[in-house]
Formats: sequence, structure tokens, C-alpha cells
Amino acid sequence: MKAYLDLLREIRTTGARKAQRAALRSDGSRPDVLSVFGRQIRFDLLEGFPLVTTKRMPWNAVVHELLWFLSGSTNVRYLQENKVTIWDEWADESGDLGPIYGKHWRRWEGPQGTVDQVANVIAGIRKVIADPHASEARRLLITAWNPADMPSSKVPTGCHTLVQFNVTGNRLSCQLYQRSADMFLGVPFNIASYALFTHIMAKHTGLEPGDFVHTFGDAHIYENHFEAVDEQLKREPFPLPKLEIIGDVSNIDAVRADQLKIIGYQCHARLPGEVAV
Repeated sequence: MKAYLDLLREIRTTGARKAQRAALRSDGSRPDVLSVFGRQIRFDLLEGFPLVTTKRMPWNAVVHELLWFLSGSTNVRYLQENKVTIWDEWADESGDLGPIYGKHWRRWEGPQGTVDQVANVIAGIRKVIADPHASEARRLLITAWNPADMPSSKVPTGCHTLVQFNVTGNRLSCQLYQRSADMFLGVPFNIASYALFTHIMAKHTGLEPGDFVHTFGDAHIYENHFEAVDEQLKREPFPLPKLEIIGDVSNIDAVRADQLKIIGYQCHARLPGEVAV
């Protein structure tokens, strides 16, 4: 995880101090951030699974959040049933979040009807495997930014905005463009989630996982996380764990949490931090 930690250190030491809109529930204050714009890190997924080791990461939450996105749901009920509360802060009294990732991934609304972007990418990957000259090779995209169909102003709007897959040889790589990145709380989740997504898509299409490339717009650290980040940067990373996908994933909509096992995960103690909403 050296690339992630190096970027965290850069922002902590050289980032520009900026005001921002989100507030802490505990006291209503709006913490400043240290911010940089336009950065990129990458991970070779054959060298290990990029799950942060300098603090404990909740694998159960990573897995169930991704399966929730893939299901197309925008209600937190499934997450709560699986003891995942990371979206509760933004849900309404019925548990609804509005048109966020699940809807845009699986039911994008446009003038020609709804589009299942995940199914389209899978079909495109298969075409490229069969014919490397296929036009789909550079069009393996999923976007979570639909200006005509946005959630309410209180719900995070397409922070992880655009995903592009790439088939090279027998390997499937993935690049994520993230417009807004909470480097301490959110980004470790995002790295693990999209690395897991890449593994699942590779397994589903008969490929090996390639690289996960993470490109950032505004990458920032909230000032209420400074002490935790300083502690994290003192810690020596452990070797990366491995991911094991058990059994058949021929149906992308039938992948189960118990099929996704992280092996050999060593980590330092949890580092809590309050999220700004």
C-alpha cells in the first residue's frame, strides 16, 4: 500500500488548506481540509489484494457494499441486515438514498430508456476477448454521474464517478476516476471495493486480474482526521493479503458474500474518525 500511504503523506505535508461544505454531526462544525488536485496511484492485483494494513479495514462492509451496488439497490435495508451502517447517515426515514450508484450502474435513465451498464460492459469484455479489434475495447465504461438524475443535495453525488475496464492479453484492468476523495475514511474502502469489482469481473469473464488504477480529482484529508492520519503514517505496512473467490460466478447477480474470502490479512489496530456529511 506504499502508493496510498505516499499520497496520504503528500497531502498531509503539502496540501492546500481549504474550506468545504460538509459538517460534523457531533457539533455541526465544518472542518477544513488539506487538499491536492489531480493524482494517480496503481496496484498490480496479482501482487496482492490492496486492502489497507496500517489500520483495520472491515472486509464485511467492503463486500456487502459492492454487492449492494451490483444489485441495483438504493435502499440501505440490505446493508443494515448485514450489519453495515456506512450509508445510514444519508438515508431518509425509509432507508432510501435516491439515484446513487446502484441505480446508475444497473438502471441508468436516458431518452432511449434504461441501460444496464454492468451488463453492457460484461458483453463488451466478451466481444474484445473474441475479437481484439472490437470497437468496445475502449468503451468499457460505467459512469455514476447523470446530471439529469441526481440525488438530493445531502447525499454524496457520484464521488467515484467513472470506471473504465481494459482487456490486455488475458488480464482485465480497471481505472477509477474519483472526483472527490476522503483519503482517510473513504479511499481505503474505494480501493478495496474496485479491486474486488475487478477480480469479480475478471473471474466472470474468464480473465486474470490486471491493474487497478485510481485517479483522483480533489483528494483531501479532513482536519478532524489529522491525528489519526499522523498515527497511520507512523505504522509499518504488513504484506498484502490475497483474495480467494470460491465457486462459480457465472451469474454476476448471484455472487454471494461467502464466496469472497480475504486470506492472510494482517493489520494494525482500528483508527476511528467521524465522517462529515
